[in-house]
Amino acid sequence: MSGFVHLHLHSEYSLLDGACRVSDIPKYAREARHDAVAITDHGAMYGAVAFYKACKKEGVKPIIGCEVYVAETSLHVHSRDGGGYYHLILLVKNEVGYKNLIYMVSKSFSEGFYVKPRIDMELLEEHSEGIIALSACIAGYVPQMILREDIDEAEKMALRMKSIFGEDNYYLEIQNHGLPEEIKVNTALAAISEKTGIGLVATNDVHYLDRSHAEYQDVLMCIQTNETVDNAERPLRFATEEYYYKSTPEMEALFSSYQGAIENTVKIASMCSFDFDFSKLYLPRYICPEGFTAGEYLKTLSMRGFEKKVKSGT
Repeated sequence: MSGFVHLHLHSEYSLLDGACRVSDIPKYAREARHDAVAITDHGAMYGAVAFYKACKKEGVKPIIGCEVYVAETSLHVHSRDGGGYYHLILLVKNEVGYKNLIYMVSKSFSEGFYVKPRIDMELLEEHSEGIIALSACIAGYVPQMILREDIDEAEKMALRMKSIFGEDNYYLEIQNHGLPEEIKVNTALAAISEKTGIGLVATNDVHYLDRSHAEYQDVLMCIQTNETVDNAERPLRFATEEYYYKSTPEMEALFSSYQGAIENTVKIASMCSFDFDFSKLYLPRYICPEGFTAGEYLKTLSMRGFEKKVKSGT
């Protein structure tokens, strides 16, 4: 396998945020001589199958993942008080991991949605098997604690994550897009890694494939936030143009001084081995109430919904 693998990447399915077209991602990977690449869209997995097929077509190993939002308290808290969240990267190792990840992402929408689709620590503890976790960008819990000068809490959470996911299944993620906050976080993460034995992994928070595409991503962000490109004061914008699909030499130049950070991208990629089975249809099994066939119960539910719409006038 090549000397570096991108494990943090947002496709067009990170709606109005990612500008990497799924069909182009494996082409860039192949041109960069990367044998594998991951997809980690924000809070959702809409693009997983299309990404998988595109990678297979180009002979690049697809790694299925997601950058989930972890509730600061519980996914059931839907209020400003305790309804916040932190980022976390989750990557699928095998079929068990895929089932666990899609279960958590589904729960994040059906039960945890508040501003963003959120999971929580309880869900992570119950569905961590078959998954590799990375501490994420500076919006992750561990980096946020570092930025708040609470190194003890950052270390405590790192060790908790290691215990949840298991040895070699949790990594401290370092990034460098030219932000001063990242330098501070990386220094502390390196110290925590040395103290705890938790490995470092180098990533670029890829939101567009070529540096020249930064302006396209900026337009997407403006649409998302109802802002204009010429408003220099808008709060949600990328401060640099470094969020592109970087080559191995570019990543080595940034992170070669961090022991194992580049090598661990390849190690993690080699641990991830999941393939979709398209040979047959997998439909959800639904248990109908006693006395109903599937068709009868569907008709009953449809009529109930229809009557409700008629009464409400909608």
